[in-house]
Amino acid sequence: MSRLSRGRRRSITAFACSTTDVVELTETAVTIADVRLSLLRPPDPEALIDEERFEVDEFLPYWAELWPSALALAKEVARRDVGRLRFVELGCGLGVPSLVAAARRAEVLATDWAEDAVELLRRNAERNGLTLEAALIDWRDPEPLLARAPFDLVLAADVLYERRYVDLLLELLPRLGRSVLLADPGRPFTDGFLERAGKEWSIERLGNTLYALERYDAVAVSGSGDASTATG
Repeated sequence: MSRLSRGRRRSITAFACSTTDVVELTETAVTIADVRLSLLRPPDPEALIDEERFEVDEFLPYWAELWPSALALAKEVARRDVGRLRFVELGCGLGVPSLVAAARRAEVLATDWAEDAVELLRRNAERNGLTLEAALIDWRDPEPLLARAPFDLVLAADVLYERRYVDLLLELLPRLGRSVLLADPGRPFTDGFLERAGKEWSIERLGNTLYALERYDAVAVSGSGDASTATG
């Protein structure tokens, strides 16, 4: 358990998961800076594996894990003045960075390609008295997301765990905004992604797992309101 989170867990309610039978959720208390969250989540993500769906799309229920990268990204969000900025989170999973941004009064769109992740995040936002939008988005069909762009800041935590996501992200990110916060624990495809991204983005390493990406056209006008506020 990360030091950013509290370890209190207990069975709290049921969840009609799309890939399995009804799942009993557990409650986990998570604290990021002064933001205290009560999260419902599946106690055993591996129990959600659907072999038929994996055969079709290599889908695995990664969304149900409380990943350290998500906690690190949420901590960085909490450190910034993000009120009234427009955020989008890609591959949100349990959505802790989005929830923290919402608690800081940002306008948040959290996205995932897992229907259960989107539905559970809506429930967790409601139980914590937070306002955000959660939407089902597949990066291979991003038009509904692009229709909402540009965003002041794009968030992504641990999304480079498969090779196929590298090309998709490199194509998608410039169409969403000028500023990105990426958290990554050092996946095998991350270095290649960063090397290729460096052709269009200025990349600053903020810590062991955090990267701030700025489009070069945004860096050139860093004195303007949009670029400066987006990067905090």
